[in-house]
Amino acid sequence: MRELLLVRYGEIFLKGLNRPYFIRALIRKIRYALRGTGSNVWIHDGRIFVEGFEDLETVTDRVTRVFGVHSVCPAVEMPKEDFDAICAKAAAMMAGMKGTFRVNARRSDKRYPMTSPEINAEMGGRILEANPDLRVDLHEPEHVMNVEIRDSAYLYVKVIPAVGGMPVGTNGNATLLLSGGIDSPVAGWMIAKRGVQINAVHFHSFPYTSEQAREKVLDLARKLSYSCCGIKVHVVPFTEIQLQIRDHCPEEYTTLIMRRFMMRIAERVARNTDSGGLITGESIGQVASQTMEALGATDSVVSMPVFRPLIGFDKSEIIDIAKKIDTYELSSLPYEDCCTIFTPKHPATRPKKEKVEEAEAVLDVEGLIQAAMEGIEVVRV
Repeated sequence: MRELLLVRYGEIFLKGLNRPYFIRALIRKIRYALRGTGSNVWIHDGRIFVEGFEDLETVTDRVTRVFGVHSVCPAVEMPKEDFDAICAKAAAMMAGMKGTFRVNARRSDKRYPMTSPEINAEMGGRILEANPDLRVDLHEPEHVMNVEIRDSAYLYVKVIPAVGGMPVGTNGNATLLLSGGIDSPVAGWMIAKRGVQINAVHFHSFPYTSEQAREKVLDLARKLSYSCCGIKVHVVPFTEIQLQIRDHCPEEYTTLIMRRFMMRIAERVARNTDSGGLITGESIGQVASQTMEALGATDSVVSMPVFRPLIGFDKSEIIDIAKKIDTYELSSLPYEDCCTIFTPKHPATRPKKEKVEEAEAVLDVEGLIQAAMEGIEVVRV
């Protein structure tokens, strides 16, 4: 008998002949997440197992964060031949529980001498004998003793939900414009959940933005990296660009022109990292630079797709997700962001693209972008 973690996947089941590719990718990501725990990860008969760990809580926490994992179950593996021992272990696993229960047997080994209904009835009776505080409810039980008969017998009661989604990297790469705010980490998490490996670009305007602000963003990237299995953050020196915009462009267009520079630089980073698109945390109408016209003016300077998973979300909905993925408190720390400095008093909310281009024409756009690209620092988290 040995204790292990049974890892279950969901959407991957729908992939047909491509399923082995997605399963292999998921196993690689689980192994990456469990580095340093001494765990062994393998697949057998359609199930992924983890064993050899010392700290079940740590291993469970890490695995449930991996995109592609639907749920995990702390389980016991036993020889299937000794049904009496299996029933005794099942009764022991339910010791101290109160309320209703049922047994849910699945028999993939059709040569096993008992059918699934027979296992349910016999094991349920023995559990009742050993645990008088339990009673049977086949429809809405409070507890379920799961029994899987494969090459061995696997028993588990607890099913712990995980993040779901698809294994990171199975749907290409994208580059996230990562600020220190609430929205962009949520946007990155949502796209990564669909199997996209994300890189990040952060614009740092020292000394107007502090070293603490930079570290806050790297800490946010570390939070995301638990599910993304590693992220490269490209820290872009942005001060000179912002100063040039402030000194030479009409005030009402400064935020839009700044956003256009960010998009251009992010696209170049994206192409250098084999990314197929950009990710931003914008939501329609949330601020002046996120009106339909403003978004059109910023998108016009790039040629690759821009993914905005939060585009129709209310702020309260975004905050709920940020709390769920544990980025909200970090995002709420009061360190300045480059988007909050040199903010115009009356930004243009219905800008004409031609007017923005005219206002921007006084700048050496290519020279400023090239200087920023040369000063990029890449941080792996």
